Amino acid sequence: MSSNCGVDIRKCAIIGCGFVGASIAFRFLESGLFSEMVLIDVNKDKSEGEALDLAHGIPFTRPMSIYSGSYDDLEDCAVVVITAGGAQKPGQTRTDLVDMNIGIFKKIIPEITKRNKDCILLVVSNPCDVLTYAALKISGFPANRVIGSGTVLDTARLKYLLGNHLDVDPRNVHAFIIGEHGDSELAVWSSASVSGVDLREFCRIFGKSSDESVFRGIYEDVRDSAYEIIRKKSATYYAIAMAVERICECIVRDEHSVLTVSSLSNGHYGIDDICLGLPAVVGREGVEKLLDIPLSPEEQSALENSASEMRQYLSKI
Repeated sequence: MSSNCGVDIRKCAIIGCGFVGASIAFRFLESGLFSEMVLIDVNKDKSEGEALDLAHGIPFTRPMSIYSGSYDDLEDCAVVVITAGGAQKPGQTRTDLVDMNIGIFKKIIPEITKRNKDCILLVVSNPCDVLTYAALKISGFPANRVIGSGTVLDTARLKYLLGNHLDVDPRNVHAFIIGEHGDSELAVWSSASVSGVDLREFCRIFGKSSDESVFRGIYEDVRDSAYEIIRKKSATYYAIAMAVERICECIVRDEHSVLTVSSLSNGHYGIDDICLGLPAVVGREGVEKLLDIPLSPEEQSALENSASEMRQYLSKI
């Protein structure tokens, strides 16, 4: 490890202890990935209560130090997960949260960088891509160490729904959602496969519909699933917690796995100086390389449109 040699790879922090932050903390506890976890929240009682509740489960898992702390406790954290910010409400889009959450990040990020310049920042707050870009600019960190959860969850939703349609284990479905973690995201159908078998060919072999309307419906269900969940139970938190834990696995174990995290694109697909969810090799140093997977002309156009929408949000900040 080079750039983050001053940190303890088994220590993490979570800033923001709402539904998402607490669910991530629970997932970290279950996984045994970290041996020390500090929880920080503007409401000190909330972080203390969550830490105590989680700590009581340690006898059922693995030894771990879990406590409510302050920014001073970030000094040797390898990964700082940021979930702080206003939550998306029914009827709101992720981008409706821009101004409020940018303001919060302007307070949080300098507090982190005062204590720790070697950690990886993992942004989960929405709008994820805009806030990842903001965190990058405010922190001054190298681009590889500022990561957003991006479309990792959206990609999992796509695999799940395709698995249901095809009657196959979703872990054997290989397909990506890329672009904005939001309404302009796109599914990359042109390279989708089931364990190496082209998606449409798989549909033909097993007698499953490959009509465009079917795939369009699956995509729309992926795109709109958060709205549906928020309408029914006010927030999404379990699956995103699992997505964040998966990203952190790649970092801590130096896996070099490919995930559609949000990171800075400089020239990929002709897109410059913007953060979007794109397939990336993730390891101990954060984002090691972005992959330019083949896109159809329609997909390339949709990705450019997604980047254009992100630019419009950024221009208003």
